[in-house]
Parts: sequence; C-alpha cells; structure tokens
Amino acid sequence: MPNQSPVIADTLDHQALDRLMSERYSCRAFLPQPVPEETIRKILTTAQKTASWNNMQSWGVHLTSGEGTERFRKALSEHAATGAEHRRDIPGPREYAGVYLERRRACGFGLYNAVGVERGDKVGYARQTGRNFVFFDAPHLAVITCEEALGPYSAVDCGGYVANFMTAAASLGVASIAQGALGEYADFIHDHLGIPDTRQVVCGISFGYPDRDHPANSFRTDRADLSEVVTWVNE
Repeated sequence: MPNQSPVIADTLDHQALDRLMSERYSCRAFLPQPVPEETIRKILTTAQKTASWNNMQSWGVHLTSGEGTERFRKALSEHAATGAEHRRDIPGPREYAGVYLERRRACGFGLYNAVGVERGDKVGYARQTGRNFVFFDAPHLAVITCEEALGPYSAVDCGGYVANFMTAAASLGVASIAQGALGEYADFIHDHLGIPDTRQVVCGISFGYPDRDHPANSFRTDRADLSEVVTWVNE
C-alpha cells in the first residue's frame, strides 16, 4: 500500500486482523485433504515470530502428516479407549466456578446441541469427547511442548504461539482447533513421539481444511464484553 498514509494502512491491517480473529473458530470436523507443505511452512514461519519471555522461543512442535498422523491417531485413540489414567505434564484447572463454569457449559452444550447430543446423554458426551483423540479426522496434528526448566512463563509463551499459529492458519484458509484434552495422555505422547522428559506437553493443534457441512462446525462461541474483563485505571 505505498500510496496510503500510515493511518489508513494501520486501519486496514487492524480490520484484516480483526476479521481473521472474528471468523476463526474451533474446527471439529476436517476433510481428509492434506495441507500442502508450502502452506504449513508459511504458518510455522509466521507463528515463529511470536513474542516470548526474554526471546526464549521455548515452544517446540512435533508435526504429523500422512502416515505419521494415521499411526498416531490409531494409537492414541486406542489408548484412550482403554480408560487409561490421565497423566498431564501441566495440571488442569483446579475447579470451574462462577462465570468460568457458565462459559464452559455454554460451550459444551452449544456443541452437543449442534451434533444432536441431548442433555444427560452420557454415552453421547463420551462419544463426542472421544473425537478429540482421533483429532477430529484432521490430516495434521501439531503437538506443542514447553521447556520444563523455564517454568510457567514457557507455557505462557506457548499460548501466544498457539494463538498465532491458528490465526496464521486462518489467513491461509486452514482450519484448526487447540486441544488441551490431548495433554491428558502426556506420558503416552512422550513415548509415541520420542519427546524428552525435559519438555512438557502443552496441547495439540489439529488442523486441515474444514468440513463445512458437518454439524459440529455450525456453532460458534461468543466473547465477553470488555466491561467484564478490563479495569481502567486512569488516576
């Protein structure tokens, strides 16, 4: 945009970013078509620009494609189906309370309503939960790890990386979903992918091209008003 003023350019850049973040959603049904390696490299290159604590860039990515995805999908789903004990590297929430419980329920019931699972249908709940461990049929999975010795801020940096990865993917027409559920079997993931004990499994990102006709992709979550999260300190 060489002939535009900086103000106009900044406004257009913000509009593009806001549109991508508004249109991006957690995709829970993918087409089998793989994403070209060139496109994946573009996503990774953009995500690598994520800001981090002291520029540590401590995130690590194990990325599966083709037979690598299929072997992992089969192995992890079979492991989860055995009722294996959950062993996270990073503890999950201690509790969901207040507005956080409300938002969690709204998200869950929105998904269940979209896929036709009635409230109280525990078999249906379990079936939908199990979709996590086949990566919602995505052709690719990125397992994100942080450096254990660097403490919580390494995981925080990974959160920024995950957000930027998914936004970069959306800019290229690639859908994605961040999956904390995969962390429930961190020990299994370590073994399967050869991840050293010095790394902690943060989450997975399943990605690919969306199945737009699947009901799981028909619902959207909302976002809290700024007044609920921002405290202005002006004096």
